[in-house]
Amino acid sequence: QVLLTESGGGLVQAGDSLRLSCAASGRTFTSYTMGWFRQAPGKEREFLAAISWMGGNPHYSDSVKGRFTISKDNAKNTVYLQMDNLKPEDTAVYYCAEQFQLGYNAASFGYWGQGTQVTVSS
Repeated sequence: QVLLTESGGGLVQAGDSLRLSCAASGRTFTSYTMGWFRQAPGKEREFLAAISWMGGNPHYSDSVKGRFTISKDNAKNTVYLQMDNLKPEDTAVYYCAEQFQLGYNAASFGYWGQGTQVTVSS
């Protein structure tokens, strides 16, 4: 069983950048598509980005395309989410997860980490 641990969140101002990390332990995820999601209070978990096991073909939601970049380092068993030009509406708990069926939604991913809080002040 894989354990995913997110880190890198914090309190920043609008326009700042953050890089989130998702470290996997228990087994390697080199054969899986990994994704990032976020959940704001009172809202559903929202898909942000995913990357294939080869590191190619990243897929983004329209809400973050052009501002967020997903990448992975298989040697470190870590997935990253570079977030630039952050906005107050990006405030949420950010999660990484592993895809187990086709689809870019929360129901298609599993092994959720505990999340990392990102707060963007205006």
